Amino acid sequence: MASLRMTNLLARSLLRYGKVQQISRIQTRLFASADDPRVTKGLVIGVYQKEGDKDPKLTPSGEKFDDRVQGKVTELVKECNITGVLGKGKVFNNIDQEYRSIAVIGLGREGAGFNELEMIDEGMENVRVASGVGARSLQMQGCSEVFVDSMEYPEQAAEGSALAVWRYNDNKQKKNRTLVPKLELYDSPEVDAWTRGLFKAEAQNLARRLSDAPANQMTPTTFAQATVDALCPCGVTVEIRTMEWIEQQHLNSFLTIAKGSCEPPVLLEISYCGTAPEDKPILLLGKGMTFNSGGICLRPASGMEEYRGAMAGAAVVVAAIRAAAALSLPINISAVIPLCENMPSGMACKPGDVVTLINGRTLAIRDTDKAGVVVMADPMLYAQNTYKPRLVVDVATLGLGVVRGLGGGATGIFSNSHYIWKQFQKAGSLTGDRMWRLPLWRYYKKLVTDNTSFDISNDGVGPASSCLAAAILHEFVPCVDWAHLDIRGVGMLTRFGTVPYLLKNRMTGRPTRTLIQFLYQMACPDAAQNK
Repeated sequence: MASLRMTNLLARSLLRYGKVQQISRIQTRLFASADDPRVTKGLVIGVYQKEGDKDPKLTPSGEKFDDRVQGKVTELVKECNITGVLGKGKVFNNIDQEYRSIAVIGLGREGAGFNELEMIDEGMENVRVASGVGARSLQMQGCSEVFVDSMEYPEQAAEGSALAVWRYNDNKQKKNRTLVPKLELYDSPEVDAWTRGLFKAEAQNLARRLSDAPANQMTPTTFAQATVDALCPCGVTVEIRTMEWIEQQHLNSFLTIAKGSCEPPVLLEISYCGTAPEDKPILLLGKGMTFNSGGICLRPASGMEEYRGAMAGAAVVVAAIRAAAALSLPINISAVIPLCENMPSGMACKPGDVVTLINGRTLAIRDTDKAGVVVMADPMLYAQNTYKPRLVVDVATLGLGVVRGLGGGATGIFSNSHYIWKQFQKAGSLTGDRMWRLPLWRYYKKLVTDNTSFDISNDGVGPASSCLAAAILHEFVPCVDWAHLDIRGVGMLTRFGTVPYLLKNRMTGRPTRTLIQFLYQMACPDAAQNK
C-alpha cells in the first residue's frame, strides 16, 4: 500500500523508567532506607545564595514550610553550612510527618535575570538546575511522590524536575528499574505554567527515548509506529509512505542510501492544523537515519553504537509537534521525515555514484559516511513542492565541525533569514538550550558546487564539514526562509559539561524545548513579545 493513514484514539505513554545515577552534589543526612514504607512523599525547596553578611534566604514557599516545622529548616541550613550555591544542597529526613524527605537546594543569586554575555536567562536556568538536582536526589531516596517548590518559575521547575527523574531503561529487568516518582507543584496556584513545563519536558523525554533505543529496536518501521502512537492521540495526522510510494515519487537520493540495508525505508508525512487550513504551514524536516554505519566508507568500530542516534533530528521533530498539539498552538505545522539505515552491502551506494534529484540537478556521493544530506535532498524538495510552506526548518546530526566548534554548549544554526535567527536565539535564551549562528556564505557554496562533471557534491572541499553540509542543503531551498539546525554536538551522547538535569553518556533530546519555544513565538508573536 502506497499510503497508510494510521490513527489511534487511545493515548499511550512513551515514557520509560530506568536506573538512577549517583549525584555527587547531594549529601544525605539522617538517611532512611528506600524500603521504609513511610518514605513516600518528598519536597524540594530552594534557597538563595548568601550575599555578604546576609544569610542564605529560603524561597517564599520554603519560608512557609519552615514556619510549618517551627524553623527546623533554617536551623539545619545554618548547622550544615548550606550557602545556596547553585545545584548544591542536602537532603533531610523525618523533620515533617507528611514529607519524609526534604531536599534543600541552592538557587544561586537571588534576582538573577537575562545575562547578555551568556545569552541565557539565568533566573530560569537556575530553577531548572535546582529543581532537577532536588527531584533526582529524592528519587534516590525512594520517594514515590515529589512535590516541587515553584521557586517563582513554575514552568521551569517542572521542566528541570521532569527531565532529571526520567530514565531510558527498557532493557533492564523490571526488578532492577527505579520507578520515576510522580511530580506535583507545591504551594503555588500557577498550575497552568507547571503543566506547560511538564508538556515540554515530556516531549524532550520522548525524543530521548527514541534516540537512545538500540538500532535493532528502533528501525524505520518501529520509529514510524512510535510516531503514530505519540501523535495520533493528540489529533495529529500521520501518513506512512512505503517503498512503493517512494519509488513512484522518484525520491532517488533517499533510495540510494536506503537500498544498502535490509530494513525497508519509510517516509513520514505529519500534519498538525492549529489554525485556518488555508494558512501556509511551517515545514519541519528531520533526518531519520536510524543507524549510520558510514556505508561502504565504514566508520571506526569504537564508538559506532552512538550512531543509533543519527535519527535524533527526526526524534526532535516528532517531539516538538507532540508538544505543539498538547499546547494547542494556533499554527499549522507540516513535517516530512525520511527514515532508513546506512549500511554496507552488495546493494549499498558506492563512493562516486551520482543521482539525479527531482529538480533535475545531479548530486555526487563521494563519501558515503556523509549520507545525511543525501537522504534529506529529495524529501526536502518534495516537501516544499507539496506543502508550499512559509518557512522551512530542518533538524539533523550532520557535521563534526559543529562538535569541534561548539561542543555541547549550543546548537549550530544556519539561516538565510536574520529574523528567523533572532527568533531562535531568543528561544534558546529562554529555554537554556542555546543556539549559535554559523556562516552560510557563498564561499562554502563554491566548495560544494564548483565541479566539472556534476552539479553538487555531498562532501565539498575542505575541513568545514558543518558549513559545507549547510551549503549543500541551502541548494535545495531556492526561495523561502530557511533554518538548518545541526545538532550533532547537542542531540547525541553527552560526554562533557552535562547540565545537571540531564544524564552523562545518554542521548539528550536537545534542542526539543527550543524548537517548541520557537514555534510558540511564531504562532503567538504578540504574546511572545510581551513575555
